[in-house]
Amino acid sequence: MGALLRSDQLEAAPGRKPCTDPVRVMIVDDSLTVRTVFSRMIKQEADLRIVATATTAEAAIAELAAAKPHVMMLDLEMPGMGGLEALPQILAASPGTKVLVISSLTADGAQATVKALSLGAADTMLKPRPGGFNEDYKSSLLGKIRALKGMKSGVRGTIVPARPATRSAAKAPQVVAMGASTGGIHALNLFLRKVPKNFDLPILITQHLPASFIPVFAKQMEMAAQREAVLADEGVQIERGKIYIAPGHGHMVVRRSQGRQVLGLAYHPVKSGCMPSVDPMFETLAEAFDGHVAGVLLSGMGRDGTDGAQSIVSAGGSVYAQSAETCAVWGMPRAITELGLATAVLPPEELAEKLLAGAGAAAWR
Repeated sequence: MGALLRSDQLEAAPGRKPCTDPVRVMIVDDSLTVRTVFSRMIKQEADLRIVATATTAEAAIAELAAAKPHVMMLDLEMPGMGGLEALPQILAASPGTKVLVISSLTADGAQATVKALSLGAADTMLKPRPGGFNEDYKSSLLGKIRALKGMKSGVRGTIVPARPATRSAAKAPQVVAMGASTGGIHALNLFLRKVPKNFDLPILITQHLPASFIPVFAKQMEMAAQREAVLADEGVQIERGKIYIAPGHGHMVVRRSQGRQVLGLAYHPVKSGCMPSVDPMFETLAEAFDGHVAGVLLSGMGRDGTDGAQSIVSAGGSVYAQSAETCAVWGMPRAITELGLATAVLPPEELAEKLLAGAGAAAWR
């Protein structure tokens, strides 16, 4: 079994003021260099605390009950069991722990990372090459750790879920559009597995992911939904029974052309800063389908999709939000819930059932 250090053996940052409710972080990586760099980054933060480090997945699982981490940083490529094989055991042993996968830049790394996200890992960080552990990387890493605990960057305290506000469904949908970010791949898998083959409305998906992961992600969505997945491109016609995936380098948008709805790509900056963003997809769908749209917002930090959801509702469509207790980060669904835009606020599987029940006869073949 690999070496493991508990919090009482870990050096505290000199002069750091204690925090009464710090984010408890566990680092699991067989590389001494990586563990050391991550430890130094985290120890400098008053609201973060390293409770354990481990060199193998087996050692991490053995220490979970004692360490009680809020967030585990998990390398996938390690001697022995390996992070991917260990992930289901980690989540079963400590359901409250959010797993942040530390992924390599290789094609194999992308395959394993997307698989891990589908199994319930909350988020991913690319493991940089030597020299890549800079201030930008540190800022992104710390932001992800805080978000997974339910904290705003640099601010102590948890986010308290608001009371859901729901509205009645309106126009029967002719298309389903789904947006997701942190924790969204697992939720997408749960949702799509509930959709039977004879429900053949087209499904458009925008998921925040590095561009190199998108082809692997598309294949996974194809398997989960048991229908063809197509990477969005300029001029692609939207057809029933297919899934369309936003590429990593541009927003997926929709327009009418000769009486049909076709896809396009856009590259303009958006309020959320995301690329791809859910908002352009929702906004253009609302216009191109005259409001006959069912929008779904799943787990993710921030407010991407909020403006687009407002466009769908204003055009007569419906939007659905994932419930707080089932999200890795209740950010995107929370925003539309608090605005009273959501037709339903439920776990992913129940959202699918709710949407299917209200879709109408024309959605089926």
